[in-house]
Formats: sequence, C-alpha cells, structure tokens
Amino acid sequence: MTKSKDIGFIGLGNMGYWMATNLAEKVPVNSKIHVFDIIPALVDDICGKYPDRVMGCSSPKDVADKSDTILTMLPEGKHVKAVYMGPGGICSSDVGQKLLVDCSTIDIATFLEIKDHITENFPCASFYDAPVSGGVIGAERGTIAFFLGCAEDNTKDIQELRQLFNLMGNKLIPCGGPSLGIAAKLSNNYLSGIIAIACSEAMDMGMKAGLDPRVLAQVYAAGNAQNTICDTFNPVPGVDPDAPSSNGYQKGFKVQLMKKDIALALDMACRVGSTNVLGRVGLQTYKEASEDERCKDLDSRIVFRYLGGNENWNAEQKNEN
Repeated sequence: MTKSKDIGFIGLGNMGYWMATNLAEKVPVNSKIHVFDIIPALVDDICGKYPDRVMGCSSPKDVADKSDTILTMLPEGKHVKAVYMGPGGICSSDVGQKLLVDCSTIDIATFLEIKDHITENFPCASFYDAPVSGGVIGAERGTIAFFLGCAEDNTKDIQELRQLFNLMGNKLIPCGGPSLGIAAKLSNNYLSGIIAIACSEAMDMGMKAGLDPRVLAQVYAAGNAQNTICDTFNPVPGVDPDAPSSNGYQKGFKVQLMKKDIALALDMACRVGSTNVLGRVGLQTYKEASEDERCKDLDSRIVFRYLGGNENWNAEQKNEN
C-alpha cells in the first residue's frame, strides 16, 4: 500500500469500529480514512479521536469518491447489497480501478451478485470477499484473521491486501477463488458455534458434579478436548477474566449474529450436499437464546446462561469458605 492511498471504511459496528481504529493508528502518515455509518454518532466518535486522520462522509458513494481502497463491514447480505448497489451506494461512484473488499459474513449468492454487478460495470475494479475471525476482542487488539476469497498466487492485489490487513490483524489466509473466503468463514463459525454449546454443556455438567470451572478449563486445555472457545472465550464467568462472559457477556459476537451465521452455514451445507447432524439443534438453540430477554444482544457464549449454567459459582464458593 503506497503512502498516497486513501482508505474508505463503511460500517462502524462492534467489529468495524475497532478495525477502523487500528487503521487510524497505523496507516501511513499521508493517508486519510474516509468513514460512513448509518449511526452518525459512531462517525463523530472516531473522527473526534483522529481529527487529522479520519474524515466523516455523507454516504457510501461519498466514501468511494474519496478513497482508493474501500472496506465494508456490515451485518447482513441485504446491508452489503444496499451499500454497494443501492441509491447513493459505492457503485454510484466511478470505482474504476479501485480495490473493494467486503469483510462481512454474508450469504454467497449475495456476494456473487454484487461481484457480477461490479465486473459488468467496472471491469477494471477488484472486488474480494475477506470475512474476519477473532471477535471484538481480536478486532480491538488487532489480532483478527482474514479469510480472503482468492488464491495466493492468482491476484495482482495480494501484496497490497496483505499490507492492508496487517494494519488490522495478524493473519491472512487465501482461500481460493471468489466467495471461498465466505465459505471458509461460515464453516469456521458453524464449528465455533457448535463448540460453544458443547463447552457450555460440558462445563455445566462438570460444575454440577462438584468441579471448580477453572479446574475444568485446565483439564480441557491439557487433554484432547482443548479448544479456543474454552481457552479464550470460556462461557463461564470468572474463568478467563478477559472473556466476554466475565464482562457481562459484552464486547463479543452477538447471539443473533451466531444464529444468522449458522443458518447461512446450513444453507451452504444443503447447497453443496453436506450432512450436518448437529446443525439443526445448534440453530434452534441460538434461535431460542437470541429471543430470550436474558440473552438477547449479548455475546453468543450466553448459551451457558440459556442452558441453565451457574454464573454465580464464584460468589457461592466464597460464601461456603
């Protein structure tokens, strides 16, 4: 990425805000970041923190007009389609030879529809899917991974993308052709979501049998049940002080988004002919948890609460002692 290139960033949600913040901290001194979100307060906030680096814009088209590279980070396919193809969208601008990257987790059909539209109308522009993994904590720390929908040796943009992603994360995995980054992310989130349910159930049964959850976490880490959810995003409050569960299940991956991603993964599985024994039960669990007032809008590991896990174990232990 050359020093003269300006970056556009659209979508300042839980993940996008921190991705844009890392860009503001790390882009070359002569670069500007042009941002847009439908919530003006989010734009005002990041512009206020970096007044000489981050500039607010009035629309996705305004972002595209002023930027050489444009990143989007949005909740669902309908939002991505509107931002690219809707009135006042990115494609209302002349994106010419610009580099466009969607980091959202959406359905493959919508991504390909947008890609076809860009290819037809702006044949010299480049458009990639590059969904991310690592959660809000990873986005804030700059440790997220990007799953890029292209082959490592098959694009003129790979080095520029690598430099760009290094400003926000610590890993880039080229996954093959267009939409395969999305396919990788859906597969990843399916596995992550199912593991979170299994981890919640396993922790709950062990705790009810009399085990300290911190001991259980050590057992899993030492054995073949070891997994990142238990290690870094443990669903039991107080096991990992940095996990969303230990902070009111805040600053995580919302349970509604996990429901959405598992539904998208199951749709993909059906399309490609994959059998998923656990998927339907997992989807139903997240659907019900996302509609439960005790769980809605909280980190997806809130399934521990939904399943009846004891969140007050630490206080109870202290009272017993």
